[in-house]
Amino acid sequence: MTLIYMILMLGIIVFIHEFGHFIFAKKAGIYVYEFSIGMGPRIFKFNRKNDETEYSIRLFPIGGYVQMAGEEIEEDKDIPVEKRMQSKTWIQRFLTVIAGIMFNFILALIIFFIVGLTVGCPSNKPYINLVDDGINSNLISVGDRILEVNGKKVIFIDKMLLDIQVNNSKPLKLKLQDENGSKRDVTLNPIEVNEDGKVTYKYGIGIGNDVEKGFLAALKYSFVKFASLITQMVFVVGYLFTGKLGLSSLSGPVGIFNVVGESAQAGFINLVYLTGFISLNVGFMNVLPIPALDGGRILFLIIEKIKGSKIDVKFENTIHVIGFALLMILMVVITFNDIIRIIK
Repeated sequence: MTLIYMILMLGIIVFIHEFGHFIFAKKAGIYVYEFSIGMGPRIFKFNRKNDETEYSIRLFPIGGYVQMAGEEIEEDKDIPVEKRMQSKTWIQRFLTVIAGIMFNFILALIIFFIVGLTVGCPSNKPYINLVDDGINSNLISVGDRILEVNGKKVIFIDKMLLDIQVNNSKPLKLKLQDENGSKRDVTLNPIEVNEDGKVTYKYGIGIGNDVEKGFLAALKYSFVKFASLITQMVFVVGYLFTGKLGLSSLSGPVGIFNVVGESAQAGFINLVYLTGFISLNVGFMNVLPIPALDGGRILFLIIEKIKGSKIDVKFENTIHVIGFALLMILMVVITFNDIIRIIK
């Protein structure tokens, strides 16, 4: 069942992303060779009447693509020039490229709204709702509100949780406000815990939120949660570059499989939320200016706009091919790390 859930979730996310590209490509009059869900060997295909596009489902549900005329290194002489991507206006090409990202973001917002409407909307004000006896229990109390972490004001809870994670084995400085409104600064020293041979550090606290319900609360929650997670993702990228987080912090298909299984055990609504979370991740990853991803193509479009002339098609497409190869290598490394974590 975990495998079925994962295939359905990734299928929906990939379909929405590629459908965005597809709709705007068709609207711009770009020749679309294939609309594919999945990668690898084709297991199913069909064609619609009076439509050049081949619609496919491929074996591995880890991605998909819309193959458009003009994306290949060598020009396809069988396709009229006016139907190639490069012949379209700058805004048509920009909208075609960015549409997949926007569709993923819209899907995430809709899902967060549904989750908030169904089970309630946690506020962005974190409270301590659990204190472990003997671990900093003399400094903190249930009901204390966290105002700052290591001198940084808590705006979004997801960013706060990330800061606690990267703090690792170092003392954690908190500004707290008790139920009477009094504020105080505390420093929590972590204790080392060995669980099944894996060393972790605990500060002895659990964090909770107030929960609101209703249509307007759900609408607000969808946008606040969206902004909170985007902020967290921006800092994750920064922490990867500065070394505060390693590649082992990232997950590939194997890691996602595990998370899907855990979410399924926690209930169906958790699977729904996870679908929104992954959709947001896919959209965010494609914003990054990485060759072969949408962000890389957007970067070339921005450079073209600045310089006032088009970039050589073969040069750009060659860069994207190289970028795709490097991404596949990175995926192998991340998947290997996922497998090692499971074995351990």
